Amino acid sequence: MRHRKAGNKLGRTTEHRIAMRRNMMASLFDHERIVTTVEKAKAVRPYAEKLITLSKVKNLHNIRRAMAILQDETMVKKLFDELGPRYNDRPGGYTRVLRLPKRRLGDNASQAIFELVGNNVLDQQIAAAEAAAAEIEDDDDDDDEE
Repeated sequence: MRHRKAGNKLGRTTEHRIAMRRNMMASLFDHERIVTTVEKAKAVRPYAEKLITLSKVKNLHNIRRAMAILQDETMVKKLFDELGPRYNDRPGGYTRVLRLPKRRLGDNASQAIFELVGNNVLDQQIAAAEAAAAEIEDDDDDDDEE
């Protein structure tokens, strides 16, 4: 009987599942937006939300708890220095899962964007594209003058 044994195994051993969860959370906190399968995003979501809630109060105990889970000093530093203060006024719901219409080519898996709410990744990408376009235009203008 599997009473009170919640959680999706995702076809992995326990060690593989824990490592995948750590890697996905570290990538999510680093890039603030990742593309993964819907099932993985739903499985990782509660753990990521609990870590962000933990990072709202910066003390030694919480830092050590986050370090035990993530095992990545740079991500723990970003979690407590940037993400915790960003979501300090928000009572929960720090992540969102947006389903993508196209399925993955190799195995037909359903894809999703797993991202932090209120991130500015899209704004940064647009600004970088505009800056690159402006730089190309400036180079073209310089070539015309010569």
